[in-house]
Amino acid sequence: MKLLLVCNAGMSTSMLVSKIESAAKDQGIDIEVVAYPLTQAEKVIDEWDVVMLGPQVRHCLPQLQKATNITPIEVIDMKDYGLMNGANVLKKALEIVNNK
Repeated sequence: MKLLLVCNAGMSTSMLVSKIESAAKDQGIDIEVVAYPLTQAEKVIDEWDVVMLGPQVRHCLPQLQKATNITPIEVIDMKDYGLMNGANVLKKALEIVNNK
C-alpha cells in the first residue's frame, strides 16, 4: 500500500510517518508512506492508494479532491494526530483502501 500524508511541511507529520511504518512492520504490512507539503502532493496525488491530510491542512480537502478522481482522501483524526498514533492512522488508511 502507498500512503501519502499531506502537511504544511512540518516536523510532526514526519514523526507520524515513522510511527505508521513501525505499526505496519509490527503487523507484517508492506507499506510505503511519505509526507509531502500540499503543493507537492497535488502533483503526485494519483500515484498513491490513499491520501491523508494532517488536521492543520484539513481546509485544503476540497482543493485536493478537485485534483483527483481516483485517489481517496481523508483527514487524519485530530486525536490520533496529536498522540502520533500510527497504528490508528494505519488502520484507517487500510479501511479506506479496502472500501475503495
